[in-house]
Amino acid sequence: MNDAAPNAVEDAPLDALPANLVDPPWLRKPAAPKAAAGDTVVPGLEPPGDRRIVWEPGEREQWAAMRPYGGPWADGDWEREAERVRDGSMYLPSQAGFLASAPEHIARPLLAAWEPPKVTWDFDHSLKPILARFEDAAWDVSVRMAKANPFGTGPVLLPFLGADVARLMADWLYRLKSAQELSRAWVARHGLDAVPYLVPDALGKRVGPRRNAVHALRIIEGDVVEAARVHGDEAARAVAALLADAPAQAEPAHKRPKPPDLPRWLDTEALPRPVLRDAGLRLPPDAARNLVHLWAMALRPDAFPGAAEAAEETAALCDPASLTAFAWAVFEAWRQAGTPGRSAFVLPALGRFGDDATVRRLTPLIKEWPGQAGHDRAVAGLDALAAIGTELALLHLDGIARGGRYKGLQRQAQVKLREVAARKGLSDGRLADRLVPSFGLDDAGAMTLDYGPRRFTVGFDEQLRPHVTGEDGKVRKTLPKPGAKDDPALAPDAHRRFAELKKDVRAVASLQIARLEAAMVEGRTWTPGEFAAFLVRHPLMWHIARRLVWTSGGTAFRLAEDRTPADVHDDAFAVVDDVRIAHPLLLGDALPAWAEVFADYEIVQPFLQLARPAFTLADGEGRDGALARFEGLRVPTGRILGLTRTGWDRGPALDGGVQRWISRRAGAHHVVIDLDPGIVAGYVDLNPEQTLEHVWIAPAPCEHGSAPPVENGFATVDSVLLSEILADLANLG
Repeated sequence: MNDAAPNAVEDAPLDALPANLVDPPWLRKPAAPKAAAGDTVVPGLEPPGDRRIVWEPGEREQWAAMRPYGGPWADGDWEREAERVRDGSMYLPSQAGFLASAPEHIARPLLAAWEPPKVTWDFDHSLKPILARFEDAAWDVSVRMAKANPFGTGPVLLPFLGADVARLMADWLYRLKSAQELSRAWVARHGLDAVPYLVPDALGKRVGPRRNAVHALRIIEGDVVEAARVHGDEAARAVAALLADAPAQAEPAHKRPKPPDLPRWLDTEALPRPVLRDAGLRLPPDAARNLVHLWAMALRPDAFPGAAEAAEETAALCDPASLTAFAWAVFEAWRQAGTPGRSAFVLPALGRFGDDATVRRLTPLIKEWPGQAGHDRAVAGLDALAAIGTELALLHLDGIARGGRYKGLQRQAQVKLREVAARKGLSDGRLADRLVPSFGLDDAGAMTLDYGPRRFTVGFDEQLRPHVTGEDGKVRKTLPKPGAKDDPALAPDAHRRFAELKKDVRAVASLQIARLEAAMVEGRTWTPGEFAAFLVRHPLMWHIARRLVWTSGGTAFRLAEDRTPADVHDDAFAVVDDVRIAHPLLLGDALPAWAEVFADYEIVQPFLQLARPAFTLADGEGRDGALARFEGLRVPTGRILGLTRTGWDRGPALDGGVQRWISRRAGAHHVVIDLDPGIVAGYVDLNPEQTLEHVWIAPAPCEHGSAPPVENGFATVDSVLLSEILADLANLG
């Protein structure tokens, strides 16, 4: 996206530019500091000496129910494993799990002497069950670990109310960007109850704690002055004066905002600079650079007030296409520089100004980055796709969420999609229905490509591979190149449109087919209105829908060529109940008749439906919660790993990095396969074979024997889902 003629567009005069690009706030002369009226010191004040843990309704129970890491430990293991906690030889998350699980007479003394090292990862999940169990006895270690790791461990302090935590939260509130959300949540949670703990610092001599405490007091809702009166009338009057004089924002009002340093690789003079929407003049280099400053500052909570609004106001004055080109050029310059750090504004700018062309170019890079030690970069790319928010952007986000080489990126994409779905008030499946583009196809699900003297019609096969049919009725896999007799304007444009169509549909075809196959297995339903709108009348999805058997109200049907429902006898059928894709088990004795119908009409299906193997349990099998016929099998590790393609998840890496089970959700429960010797994370070839020790159903994924049995065992699993699980197990042998 470069300027076609760099000298063809003149630079805009300064008087035509927004003030924030000509005289940005970080270059303006700072306002004189406000005279300090709050230098009152009230000596001798001390915060309350008590320490309280204030639980919200159900919170302690929720934390206590969190499954601890490590174990399970048997009765004879406690004393031996306790020694490993004392000498530090046990993996740290397992130490936390042991303290949450061990008998109290063993765990409590261990906790009192526990001095875990500093951690840099999210450790609050490991501490929460300990805190729920021991409360005040876990106070000191929780504060110590949170102080060393505010973002990852700090959330455990939310219920804490004491002088040490109040001072810590006030400090984070003023100083730490990463802890802003947490510290504000703590202040909002404890409100006026926190005031007595903050007032002594707010009226003390030490500048840092005083500044922090005043800022914290200012954001507390309610009568802060009256709450401060617990320290006396003089203290209450001094707090009133402080609050009246305190600045509205965290930084002093007179301090000049400081923009982040822009990297050396960013040369705005070499980029296609944005163009003013009305005047058609481009931004001068300094103004373009200031625009990037505004973008970067809009992402920072500690930037000057109104940074985001100023950036948006400036963007509104520029031509959208030129902003897209500028943002992509900045991105390309960043890539050519090796994607260096401290460039957090680059991908958000693509999210704000990107379009569908941006999506097509960015998505392949996002998929590659995790393999280039760029997981964080890829996650930021997912944020950009979600921010662009077009149907195509969300469709590509959905594609990453449904499959890919890197499971961490896949999970992050799933989180982003859930956020988008929640904003729209939709389930994941219903959001996915709405994301399939029509790709410019007509109501018949076709596209006419006009070469002038000849025309071609686009159609699709069962895998959504496009083909073209000429006026002579000949079907071609690809469109012929324009010839000398073709219209010089129409033909190249039609040829380009077909190339783009093939590329775009290729990106979504396998995703949509896999999505409907999963819907068949999961028993997902559509209302009659949704079925009509997103499958029958959708110009692309129609090509899949007409090749499947559906059920509604207990009757199976297909979609005839005129898109009307027809039963197995080709009689018209009215859809009035919810619709689902028929699994062979649901068709029963009618399965052969349906297979004959599809053979007569030469309908090729997009995935195995009518020819799909169906499995059931023998009488009484699995009611004890186990599938004994599969236990003891030795299978290649590669086949176990292959289960992840059909919805199975590998367990966590336990001691030695060994994943000891793989599981698949089965309704409210999980089917678990315990493995021996297990899969070594990162070295999956180390153990080439696995023994299926136990194949059982559990309330949640875990090792055999560490959870109570599920009543009625496999009889609780939906018959269709059970058939698929049995098929997976049968394919291992």
